[in-house]
Amino acid sequence: MSPATWPREDRLAERLLRIDPRAGTIADARVADLPTMLGAGDLLIVNDSATMPASLQGTTDDGSPVEVRLLAERSPGRFSALLFGAGDWHARTEDRPLPPRLPEGAVIRFSPDLSARIDRVAPASPRLVDLAFDAAGARFWAALYRCGRPIQYAYLDAPLPLWHAQTAYAARPWSVELPSAGRPLGWGLLLDLVRRGVRVASLTHAAGISSTGDPRLDALLPLPERFDIPEATVLAVREARARGRRVIAVGTSVTRALEGSAALHDGELVAGTGVTDLRLHGAYRLRIVDGIFTGIHDPSESHFDLLEAFAPPALLRRALAHAEESGYLCHEFGDSSLILS
Repeated sequence: MSPATWPREDRLAERLLRIDPRAGTIADARVADLPTMLGAGDLLIVNDSATMPASLQGTTDDGSPVEVRLLAERSPGRFSALLFGAGDWHARTEDRPLPPRLPEGAVIRFSPDLSARIDRVAPASPRLVDLAFDAAGARFWAALYRCGRPIQYAYLDAPLPLWHAQTAYAARPWSVELPSAGRPLGWGLLLDLVRRGVRVASLTHAAGISSTGDPRLDALLPLPERFDIPEATVLAVREARARGRRVIAVGTSVTRALEGSAALHDGELVAGTGVTDLRLHGAYRLRIVDGIFTGIHDPSESHFDLLEAFAPPALLRRALAHAEESGYLCHEFGDSSLILS
């Protein structure tokens, strides 16, 4: 399937593949049609995490070039990260060279006011490290936004401005890549949904990296990710359930947050923060979410296994074959799908 190589201006005109697991049907639509597919009292939950500039070009003490891609914030000023050797997004991730071998204690410099020390090298790969930056708080974030860029991949046409990697409702910078399922949902469409009686709620989930370039590490994706679920969202879910209405997650990150919270609390959705390592699959019984609005995912992607919790694999593969034959576009700026009975 062909990737979208740049954000498209008219998000409402982007294609939407409607998949009904109960009826076993698929149908073509547009994102603008989403309000007609949901009913009054249904609850749509979005991820309001903003995308940080998580790609940093740096040099080691001996002058060797290194690209750091942040994976997750562990504590203020400390991140897990992925290292690459010389090069940038122009090269395919799987073709990028390994970084120079860097021991614990080695320093990578990104700018005159930002550097980081390697606190730990993971046994799984020399690419996977824990970093301690020499700045924290406002000083760290200011330096990161001055010298960092959004993570991007070789199928894109040009360097990606950070604003193209944000949803309309982005808030706290928790995500290292765009929570892309929500990208087509502009304020006009969200207001149309609300006018029709659809409730919209939010949570914050730290969307992680989608590709490491290393098959061994890719097999571990998605990595553990933190989330924060507001009390208002928990109450909205309970009200939808009490009224017999559907809960629709916008993206796999929202699904992991909601189902991860339930897994941590004996099936009950609880407000507050947490970290989930939940890996959804076809045998998983969904406790909170009834449907998902997401992108077009290839079976080779880790997200595809998660979608099997919503629909049978045969139906998903038939839908994917239809999407490919019909010219749907994939990846973060691609077309969308709605899996909902």
